[in-house]
Parts: sequence; structure tokens; C-alpha cells
Amino acid sequence: MKRLLVILLAFLPFVVHAQMVQPVHWSGEEVGDSVRLTAQIDSGWHMTIIEFGDRAYEQEFSDSFAVVIAKSELCPIRFNACDDRMCTAPETWSYSVSGPTAERSNSARGLLMIFLFGMLGGLLAIFTPCVWPIIPMTVSFFLKRTDKGALNAVLYGLSIIVLYVGLGLLVTLLFGASALNDLSTNAIVNIFFFLLLVVFALSFFGLFEITLPDSWSTALDSKARSTGGFLSILLMAFTLVIVSFSCTGPIIGTLLVEAAGHSLLAPAIGMLGFAIALALPFSLFAMFPQWLKTAPKSGDWMTSFKVVLAFLELALSLKFLSVADLAYGWGILPRWLFLVLWIICFAGIGIYLLWKIREVSLTRKIIRLVVIIPSFAFAAYLVPGLWGAPVKAVSAFAPPMEIQGREVFYDYEEGMTYARQTGKPVVIDFTGYGCVNCRKMEAFVLADERVKARLENYVFIELYVDDKREGIGDKNSRIQREQFGANAQPFFVQLDANGQPIAEPMVFTTKPEQFLNWLRY
Repeated sequence: MKRLLVILLAFLPFVVHAQMVQPVHWSGEEVGDSVRLTAQIDSGWHMTIIEFGDRAYEQEFSDSFAVVIAKSELCPIRFNACDDRMCTAPETWSYSVSGPTAERSNSARGLLMIFLFGMLGGLLAIFTPCVWPIIPMTVSFFLKRTDKGALNAVLYGLSIIVLYVGLGLLVTLLFGASALNDLSTNAIVNIFFFLLLVVFALSFFGLFEITLPDSWSTALDSKARSTGGFLSILLMAFTLVIVSFSCTGPIIGTLLVEAAGHSLLAPAIGMLGFAIALALPFSLFAMFPQWLKTAPKSGDWMTSFKVVLAFLELALSLKFLSVADLAYGWGILPRWLFLVLWIICFAGIGIYLLWKIREVSLTRKIIRLVVIIPSFAFAAYLVPGLWGAPVKAVSAFAPPMEIQGREVFYDYEEGMTYARQTGKPVVIDFTGYGCVNCRKMEAFVLADERVKARLENYVFIELYVDDKREGIGDKNSRIQREQFGANAQPFFVQLDANGQPIAEPMVFTTKPEQFLNWLRY
């Protein structure tokens, strides 16, 4: 027994030493929607990364190791370390995000904007010629249901909301998260919605009428009236959705495409906002049928509203054409032409309403002036954009600005080669033609004179991750994912002439001061 104890005591220092050897020290720092993972390696040791998530790595590092990765792609890192005497056993280290983060905050703001955009679409839909006439149908239906009037009206509104949110969830389930993100920048999808909006605009101008088969709505309405209980209310709500679709379809489609580029929940959140705005007035009319007497009847005002909506749809359609044009490099819709067409659309609204103003009462003259004045003012605001002004109000819709006075490389290897030749540091801008926040950052930050002056100290590389020409976008996206561990845009990195990071990545901001503080030179 004593001999065994002596042997154990003799080996104890080696056991304790083995347990206490920790030559690699990991840490993580959250930066926007990314995390910088860093490993400091003790002198005389080198570290081998065996696996990085599901990827075999087998790469050695000495002194230190650092990588920037999107929070959504955080994964375990399996590694070991060796010196000239021994190697440690393989270990696994992972970083977990805790507490509220900038990513969640930005995501929440994005979802709120989608919700508000959906509500705006729902409010516009109420006044369309397909939806407004359904109000008398709704009142007629609920007048015959004198019992539980308030409850029935609430159930009616909730049914409308459930149907539209269900549509948003169905789109999400059918396409999935990654496909939905691609949907917002897909050229074919954008061309389809461009043509769809143009067709509906021409219809609202009065060139032709788009209607669904009367048999559909008639059959549903008849079924709703002959059915009792909640099922009849649900059928009435479904009747509203079907009858109004020829007017709400473009609004819903535009909303879903815009929402698709944000997150998995965004389509449902957008449809929730749309449904609430659309369902509320119908619920109130169902609860208080006498309010119908105070509602304006369809007439000349509806015609004017259709024409205004037609101009707006034409302007919005250009955004979808622009994304497809930029992604494939057709060059058919440069920024100046885009702005000219928007000026025509908004000036057209003012001219049309001004031309018809003599035919209406004083009250309606005042209402029209409330629309006429901002329309002309907005058209005038866009004019300086033809000569290079940033016109920040349309930065989310218009093609990218060409920032003057700065040489830009659009190929990663070419830009880095030039940096090594000149010894200048590098700023890489990972962007996208369909990226709304990228356009905003260009207008609010990159167009700022102070920022432009500071960027002259750098080699500026602009990489579009959704460029469809000859695999350019796939290559740029792969560079961002594999070398910088991120897949969201806008995303800026700052490197020295040899390609080593010299600052944490910069994500979306509209504050030039924040970007200036980020720049090292």
C-alpha cells in the first residue's frame, strides 16, 4: 500500500501539470450582428484548429488567431496545442451570445418597419375600388345577425387577420428562410413584380378593368349567408379576401417581397400590420352599421384615388426593375433616368389633381391641395439628384450613387494587389443591389464630404454579393462568409496592405461620425 502511495505521489506533479496546461486563451467580442473570436497563444506554443463547426480545418497558428463571424453562424471550435515537448488533448470551445444585442435591436427595428409598411398598405387597400364596395356587403350581412353583434364583429376582424397572417406564414413555410432572403434580390421575381405593378397601374388609369370571376365571390357570399355560427363569419372574411384580391394583390406581393429580405418572421409580421389596418374599419362597420350612412359613397373621389394610386404604383414598380437591371448589368435604368421617372410620377399626381380641382366642392379642394402641394414639393426635391445630390429620402429605392473623387475596385484580388503595391490600407464594402440599408448608408454616410476625404487614404473595394453576372455575386458572397465570417449587408472591413484586419467590422449606421471614428487613417 505504501509503495502504491509513493508511486501516486511521484506522478502527482505531472498529473497536476497536465491538468493545468492552458496555452490557448479564447475570448469573444460582439460587434453589431457579428462576433470577433480571438485566441491568444502562449509563447513557444502553436495551436491547430481541427474543426470549425462542421468544417474540417487542420490549420496551425502561432501567437494569435482571430476570426469575425455572424452571430447566426456561431459554432464550436475544436483545437489542440503543442510545444516542443508535448501536445494537449483536443478541446472544444464555443461562444454564446447573452443578453440583448445590437443584432436583435436592429432586427426588431426592421420588423417594426415591416409592420408599419404593412399597415400603410392595409390603409391604402381600404380605399381601392375593389375593397370599398365590400363595406355595404359587410353591413348587410351583419344587420341580419342581431345577436352578439359586438362579438361577431370582433370575430370578423380576427378572421381577416388570421387569413392574411396565414398567407404570410404559408409563404415562409413554402420557401424557407434562405430562399426568402434570395427572393428579395432575385431578378426574375423583381421583373415579375415590376410588370405586375405596371399592369395594375394601367388598370387604375382606366385602360381596362381587372376582376376575378364573379362566380367565386357570389358562391362564397351565398355560402356565408346560408351558414350559421363562426363558420359563416369566417366565410364572409374569406369573401372579402377573394373579392378584394384584384386590388390588394400588388400591395400584398410588394409587401412580401420587401419582407422576405429581413427575417423568417418578417412576412407574417408584415401581413399582420396589413390585416390589422384592413380589418379594423370592417369590424367597426359590422359593429355599428349606422356608421355606413356617414361614409362617402363611391364616385368621383374613387376615380381620383385610383389615378393617384396608379402613379404611386408606377413609381414603386421602378424599384423592382432597378434591382433586376443592376443585378444583371443591363444598364437600362441608370440613376438619373430613375429619378426623372419618379419626378414625372409625383408631378403627374399634382397636375392631375390640380386639373380636376375646379370640379369639386370647397372641402374637397382643400383635401386635394393637401396632396397636390407635397406632390409638387417632392418632385422638386428630386430634381437636384439629377446632378449628383444624394436625395436621401429615396435612398432605399433609387440605384446606388456614384461617389465622385474616389477610385473604386469591384474585384477583391485587383483591389488587394493594388493595396500591396501602394502600401495603402483597405476598406471593403460588402453590399448588394437589393440591399435597402446599403443605399441608405451610401446616401447618409459615404456621400458625406468628411468621409469621402478620409477614404482617400484607403484602397476602396466594393463587392456586390447579389451580382448575377458570371458568378461574381457568388464569389463575393463566399469571400465575405469564409474570410470574414459574415453574410449580412452592409458590412465594412478595414485591412492593412497585407490583408490583416486592423479594426472590428462596421455594420449599418446612418451617422457619419460613427463611421469616421471607425476609420483608422
